[in-house]
Amino acid sequence: MISMTINGKVVKAEKGEMLLKVTRREGIDIPALCHHDAVEPFGGCRLCMVEITKADWDGWKNYVTACLYPAEDGLIIQTHSAKVNELRKGVLDLLAARCPNSPEIRELAAEYGVPQTTLEEVPDADNCIMCGLCTRVCERLGFKAISTVGRGHSKQVAPPLNEAPPDCVGCISCAQVCPTNVIPYKDINGKRTIWEKQFELIACKECGKHTITTDFADALCERRAIPRDYFDVCDDCRRKELSLKMGSIVAWSREGTS
Repeated sequence: MISMTINGKVVKAEKGEMLLKVTRREGIDIPALCHHDAVEPFGGCRLCMVEITKADWDGWKNYVTACLYPAEDGLIIQTHSAKVNELRKGVLDLLAARCPNSPEIRELAAEYGVPQTTLEEVPDADNCIMCGLCTRVCERLGFKAISTVGRGHSKQVAPPLNEAPPDCVGCISCAQVCPTNVIPYKDINGKRTIWEKQFELIACKECGKHTITTDFADALCERRAIPRDYFDVCDDCRRKELSLKMGSIVAWSREGTS
């Protein structure tokens, strides 16, 4: 274990542990729109920048992304200094121009003193901040159904040739990790639609609730050797069944000792 000082408080951390993880464990709120525990740190949004120094640095300071900077013994960290807040304000000004209609960006920008962008707003903005979370989680799952295409203002997340992606299994992981909720999907009458592709949803044999797509279940069975009938019952019903079994065991045990 090593010792660091964060906002005047001495804290313990594992050597090499990323600063963002340490600060969040300490209950310090640092914005990090491109970060998610499901994928490796990326450092794309630059909002988790913090100020670091050490006692022997003679007053010199550096500004680093907390999601990518490892914990070091003796670090002195400021997460919301005037300079750090100014850096975040500049980033949020850019994001507010790129995504002027995003409630998530507007709320965060206003928190840092940007009620309205000082820059020219992107016309017909789709609220995607190009954080890459969706493409990274899709790749992490092994599907690689979507990717970033284009350059500059025209850069966007899209399936190949902007057509229904053949490798998509409808797991909606991309939509669930998106920080600005820009990836739409619909679950209607046992069918799911995402990226203009439609999937059949599996219905629980106990309660009838729809769970995952048949394509996703097939992929999990093939890649992780999960029995296909595992998906016949939803997690809620499975937990309920387990609770009833455990309850009957406890009741039987009490009767046997009475």
